[in-house]
Amino acid sequence: MIPYGKQSIDQDDIEAVILALKSDFLTTGPLVNKFENAMATYVGSAHAVAVSSGTAALHCAMYALKIGPGDEVIVPPITFAATANSVCFQGGTPVFVDVEPDTLLIDPLKIEEKITKKTKAIIGVDYAGQPCDWDLLKQITDQHDLALVADSCQALGAEYKKNKVGSLADLTVFSFHPVKHITTGEGGMITTDNEKLAQRMRLFRNHGISTDFRQREQQGSWFYEMTELGYNYRLTDIQSALGLTQLKKLSDFLKRRRQIAHQYDTAFRDMNSISPLRNKKNVSHSYHLYVIKIATNIISRSLAFSKLRKAGIGVNVHHIPVHLHPFYKKTFGYTKGLCPVAEQEYETILSLPMWPGMSNTDIEKSIHEVKNLMTNK
Repeated sequence: MIPYGKQSIDQDDIEAVILALKSDFLTTGPLVNKFENAMATYVGSAHAVAVSSGTAALHCAMYALKIGPGDEVIVPPITFAATANSVCFQGGTPVFVDVEPDTLLIDPLKIEEKITKKTKAIIGVDYAGQPCDWDLLKQITDQHDLALVADSCQALGAEYKKNKVGSLADLTVFSFHPVKHITTGEGGMITTDNEKLAQRMRLFRNHGISTDFRQREQQGSWFYEMTELGYNYRLTDIQSALGLTQLKKLSDFLKRRRQIAHQYDTAFRDMNSISPLRNKKNVSHSYHLYVIKIATNIISRSLAFSKLRKAGIGVNVHHIPVHLHPFYKKTFGYTKGLCPVAEQEYETILSLPMWPGMSNTDIEKSIHEVKNLMTNK
């Protein structure tokens, strides 16, 4: 089975982790700060806050913005559930705005009709690795005095008008899950230019305590105070060691992902039964996913999924529209028809294998099996 995504680990990654294991700090040590500084430098932000997962990063962002009961946050339905869940964690209400049919990115033209006096923020999701229309989203948030959050868990290394994702919103969230562009096993990061927001997130990730163990050791003090109710969302030095070596290889990882995408694009260019998502102008796609839409009048998505899996192609589906999950139906009363474009396009999408370690044989097999499926029905 060729998986849809997979980590790429080299000997230098392993050696970096071994060095961390032999060091004085396994957690709350110097490598966390070093990894944060490296990420901030890479994306061009003033601050970076490392946490235990992309979900933790989203939660930290909502906490930093003081989202609470009665507040509304606009989110797209085509995303992993954690995007909307993070709003719920704080007692807020996620308000879903439909997507563009050819990109599956949030449709900026449909946002303002969902803005109310309760709206506090907009979360744009860089789906599959393609940046949203951040200029237009910023224009909307500025006009309505809202916060702008980038869920870029799928888009590390992407660019919008030659500016890296991570520097385009008030807060940008990344994930380092094994299928993402770089991995720390589990892990996440929030980047921002706002020092106050960064400080709130650092407090929140550490139980709401004003200092961590290493800071107290440096001060020769045992005393600490819990000033807010926080969580243990810390990233370890072991994970940060891996993140640092992975970040050095990001450029090569991105180059390979774009090569694979080009091979897919070329192979499917003249097929009416397959439509890759449209790439917008002025963006540099980072291809966390390569998503195609299949002609369901030829074969249903469920049958295509099953047949490709049986053929050894580990296709996947990203994502079930969040408002259709049982939790959102029973908690908020959301029903089918709320986001008709997302609901319709969801029935057609498949994610093909996409990870830097794919061989040309893997790519050719994936292309062959997809073409075979769609032309020999």
